[in-house]
Amino acid sequence: MTPTPDDPRPAVPYGTPDAPRIAVRGEAHLEIDPEIARIGITVSARGTDRQDTLADLTRRNTTALDLIKSHTEAVERLETGALSISPELTKHGRGERIHAYHGRVHITAELTDFTVLGELTTRLADLDLTRVDGPWWALRPTSPAHRQARQQAVREAVQRAREYAEALGTTLTALVELADIGAENTQPYPTTAGRGMRSMAYDATAEETAPLDLEPQRQTVYAQVNARFTMAPPTL
Repeated sequence: MTPTPDDPRPAVPYGTPDAPRIAVRGEAHLEIDPEIARIGITVSARGTDRQDTLADLTRRNTTALDLIKSHTEAVERLETGALSISPELTKHGRGERIHAYHGRVHITAELTDFTVLGELTTRLADLDLTRVDGPWWALRPTSPAHRQARQQAVREAVQRAREYAEALGTTLTALVELADIGAENTQPYPTTAGRGMRSMAYDATAEETAPLDLEPQRQTVYAQVNARFTMAPPTL
């Protein structure tokens, strides 16, 4: 059956001699300074009495939270995670005899001012039975860097298609399709081993420790698009 002029024309994925198509990929890689740094704090307590252990854990947790909150201008988010109080049974002997109790509280802090990051992490690690992990550098999901990478990827796709068309002695005529195939791929956690701060746990009775000098880890923002264009028929 011959299609009438009013019938829609079937899609031709590879173009036609009168309207050849060009399919290209545009990519962008940006190196951006991080916007936030996350640290994890684990406060612990241990004792032979459950109530005493819980009281010690509560006191140390309050001390850690008060220290973090004293830097309100630098802390954007503060969250308490898991809390656990678990008994430790004796390794020898019969029956369920409890040797000690272990308590832990996990805290996550998100900072935007890196000038106080080293001081805060050092002071937290100086607290009794307190462990600090991080920092994990990241960009916000709403960071302008993501938009910048996507736009750069589109511009690269257009430029690449124009270069192909120029190589054939012709020009682009229209954009047929633009497909987003994963615009950004930032990772909030360290991607290179050894560049993040190691976990620390110091004795509170030790001498005061100088603040750590922490250098922010630059973040990679990646964008990628597929684009298809039509071009004027070249003379081959």
